[in-house]
Amino acid sequence: MDENLLNELVGAAIAAGADAAEAAYAERQSLSVSVRLGDLEEVEREEARDLGLRVFVGSRQASVSGSDISQSGRAKLVERVVAMARLAPEDPYAGLADRARLAGGPYPDLDLYDDHEPSAEALEARAREAEDAARAVDGVTNSDGGNAGWSASRWMLATSHGFTGSHRASGFSVSASAIAGEGAGMERGGEGRSTRHDEDLPDPAWIGAEAGRHAVRRLGACKIASQTAPVIFENRIAMSLLGPFIGAIGGPSVARGVSFLKDKLGQQVFARNVSILDDPYRVRGLGSGPFDDEGVTTEPMALIDEGELTTWLLNTSSARQLGLETTGHASRGLAGPPGVGTSNVVVTGGDKDLAGLMGDAKAGLLVTSMFGPSLNGNTGDWSIGCSGFWFEGGELAYPVNEITVAGNLIDIYGRLVPGNDLVIRGSHDSPSLLVDGLAIAGS
Repeated sequence: MDENLLNELVGAAIAAGADAAEAAYAERQSLSVSVRLGDLEEVEREEARDLGLRVFVGSRQASVSGSDISQSGRAKLVERVVAMARLAPEDPYAGLADRARLAGGPYPDLDLYDDHEPSAEALEARAREAEDAARAVDGVTNSDGGNAGWSASRWMLATSHGFTGSHRASGFSVSASAIAGEGAGMERGGEGRSTRHDEDLPDPAWIGAEAGRHAVRRLGACKIASQTAPVIFENRIAMSLLGPFIGAIGGPSVARGVSFLKDKLGQQVFARNVSILDDPYRVRGLGSGPFDDEGVTTEPMALIDEGELTTWLLNTSSARQLGLETTGHASRGLAGPPGVGTSNVVVTGGDKDLAGLMGDAKAGLLVTSMFGPSLNGNTGDWSIGCSGFWFEGGELAYPVNEITVAGNLIDIYGRLVPGNDLVIRGSHDSPSLLVDGLAIAGS
């Protein structure tokens, strides 16, 4: 598939009766290898090519997708989607992005593609090295396996009002999961990394050793009494605390009035030393891209600037609903209208490492694992299951589990104290985060 065929598909949709149209093409190849207890467990290869077409008939829209990209397959796609659009309900906010907001080349070189394709044997060797290192950690008694993978993808978009663009990316990954202890006292721990370039991956042996260490240090975990105490969210999982924030500033949620931050634009939400940045131009970033999924120019921006909420995450439709302009955060698959999404998000503003945060708090809970979140999207009332460590005198005392922490996120965000231990692991990263007091439900 090339850009000319994609533009031909758009032209065919217009000729069939659509007033406007956009076509997207996604191509992906991947290879992953898993081992467990020293044995090869799975080799999985994927090759996919898919086409999506969205059309507008007046204020009505419809979209379809398919894997048949032959001439006859494309013709059926056009016929079906135009017929669907004529029967769709009217949407006064539907339509392509404004022409003036479309991205134009040359695009910045984000270095997202590494043409190295490792063999299945090479990936197996990495997976084995990671698992072997995990199993070698004293106290590890079993393994959930090691995994290594590679992928390459290409995304293309063409619209009837003149936008054509494409970008490609690669991915390399390695992970391991270890089990420590026996019987009811077993604990799991894992570690993994994903990068755009092969050379940026950590040593698989380090990945495995970290997985083993995380499992072993949780041995002997116990319950604690219910109380209110300082809580620190370790940098490995701290972004889970801010996931609801990203959702709450999404334009579609705000437009529907179902966001607990819907009245907070331009107001102080975090402490003044806290900023949350979104950067689509990070070189080799896992969330980077030269344009959004409507072809709109992307740009770095502060979602939170010195504690103040500065923007919503807007695509074209939600921007029109709110009487604003898109912020270049449209995100979509091949079927359905765009939603919104971020690129590379980081939290900044801290001046102390994890030890410093524990020293300030003196005693409390360090959360290292989170699961089963519950959120009231209208009020921000939030709770989550977790495990981690109790600390006293600013130092780790013993592991704890079967805990729930809860509070209102508007209140929590206003009291967050970030550390300075930010590590870029993915597309959403945060340093450790201290809350000076949260309700802890234990035994």
